[in-house]
Amino acid sequence: MVNPSQVVGPAVPTQGAKAVWRPLGVRDVDITGGPMGRWQRINREASIPLGLEQMERAGSVPNLRLAAGEAEGEYQGYRFQDSDLYKQLEAVAWEHARRPGPGYPEFIAESAALLGRAQRADGYLNSHYQVVKPGKIYAELEYSHEMYCAGHLFQAAVAGARAGAGERLTAVARRLADHLVEVFLTGGDDGIDGHAEVETALVELYRVTGERSYLDLAAKLIDNRGKGLIKDSGMGPLYAQDHLPVREADTPVGHAVRQLYLEAGVVDVYLETGDESLLECSVRRWEDMVATKMYLTGGVGSRHDGEAFGERHELPPDRAYNESCAAIASIHWNWRLLLATGHGRYADLIERVLYNAFAASTSADGVRFFYVNPLQRRDDTVEDAYLGRRREWFACACCPPNIMRTVSSLGHYVATTADRALHVHQYVPGAIRSGGLDLAVATGYPWDGKVVLTVDRAPGGPWSLALRIPAWSAGTATLTVGGESVAAEPDERGYAVVTREWRAGDTVELGLDLTPRLTYPNRRIDALRGTAAVERGPLVYCFEQADQQADVDDLILDPRAELRVIDKEDVPGLGRTVLVEAGAYAAEPPATGLPYGSAPPTPDPGGARLTATAVPYYQWDNRGAGAMRVWLPLA
Repeated sequence: MVNPSQVVGPAVPTQGAKAVWRPLGVRDVDITGGPMGRWQRINREASIPLGLEQMERAGSVPNLRLAAGEAEGEYQGYRFQDSDLYKQLEAVAWEHARRPGPGYPEFIAESAALLGRAQRADGYLNSHYQVVKPGKIYAELEYSHEMYCAGHLFQAAVAGARAGAGERLTAVARRLADHLVEVFLTGGDDGIDGHAEVETALVELYRVTGERSYLDLAAKLIDNRGKGLIKDSGMGPLYAQDHLPVREADTPVGHAVRQLYLEAGVVDVYLETGDESLLECSVRRWEDMVATKMYLTGGVGSRHDGEAFGERHELPPDRAYNESCAAIASIHWNWRLLLATGHGRYADLIERVLYNAFAASTSADGVRFFYVNPLQRRDDTVEDAYLGRRREWFACACCPPNIMRTVSSLGHYVATTADRALHVHQYVPGAIRSGGLDLAVATGYPWDGKVVLTVDRAPGGPWSLALRIPAWSAGTATLTVGGESVAAEPDERGYAVVTREWRAGDTVELGLDLTPRLTYPNRRIDALRGTAAVERGPLVYCFEQADQQADVDDLILDPRAELRVIDKEDVPGLGRTVLVEAGAYAAEPPATGLPYGSAPPTPDPGGARLTATAVPYYQWDNRGAGAMRVWLPLA
């Protein structure tokens, strides 16, 4: 139904790739409402303008002027400061592709021109090492982020090329990619960047340019990881996923963002080479992560030390790191696994991450961001500003522009095509267009479980419409076609498939069960024993102090009480939302003295009976500071 070369999106396998399904692009899907539509509007109106200001203020652009010899002064920021600009360029390119606006092509062109002037004659480009450490180029790969920065430049160039606004940027990226090939592929240097990212970016640059050496270099970097070729940065080999070859590792370890970017590259190389061992090992680690190392929100990374995965079932809610960039990397990895296998479980996890771990990263007004996304905050949180409240920007600002590029490209993750079939993975109001097929989607999702798809235009002959049935609604979903009820049983991949010769005006209505539910933790998660959380549809809920009649840390849930839904068109600070009320008790305040005792707890929680009110987790921290908990103890 679609020519991959015409798809405008972040991950587009070649025509000969092993992809089961083909993606659509940001121009093929219009998101007109719901939370995702709101995020895109706020991203365009508030977040991206803020990011453009910060490119000057935080040093990314001034540093490149230093490298180009056009200014004097001190280098600003971290050694990976260039990558902030590259992610901002990618956000602008996808936004221009989605909805062209004044200033976007000019920003891309001006940035490309500056990068070209800063770039060395041999193609090398990194402002920190050109300005601060010119004698250390590629000598500190264990922590230099040189290839990491290059990878983000490649992804920005891919976005610019596909958006029709990045010819000069592509030229700069190709000169740097050719330099990497000359040094690390044909030149025999076995160096590997301590921060994985360039692998997936090289594959995408190959997909745009057809230059095979970029794919070959990505494959080499993946094959060489785990052989002790990365010098110890002081964090140990697990931190950089250099402890085992990728085909031998069974569980994700170390720095969470690095691990998940590496996984995206592993699946990308599989897609283009057909090396089944790469897909097999990545799926194995995915299954272990989901079963033992992932938070309810879809976030990953339980340790502040190293921004890292912990041990299996080490998932403390208050110490959760759950970096926003890790949520984005998870989306990248799951999307590639979805294209490679066609299995809806990866779309399920994309949805969980999008509406929870990722969505929580940004304030309702789009100008404040979380770097760390805990599942519990106490009133006396004083550790650091990264943990307490959202901030406008960070000294290490990897997350904000990463969030912006993801929001601008959300349409890419909604649907795919294959063999006269359209698979819809995410339910958003708007329109989907693909190869002579036009669908209008009307839904109040995730606040409402009703999704109505109307055929506005259809190609001749039979074709299939496949709708993902989320795991939380399996067995309770309903489906009608033209007003007639049909079975909503998902196939082996998790989709309800209707095949027929469609006509303009035909309608399909999917009903998903949004009855709120209590969720209980695995008994091996020590930090959560005896607790429960509230979920409704794809949304994880939390108990924020602003809504409670008692101290949130004294609340005890009554698992026998009915969960009640309160639909709110507008809550100050939050906007549209649906609250969930739960029966609870207010425990007696703890006694003074040691917080331990010899008497076992009684079944009776004591304290006053009251109603505890939960709000979607992603909407927390928009109404001032205060305590918050996702998990509450049970009566």
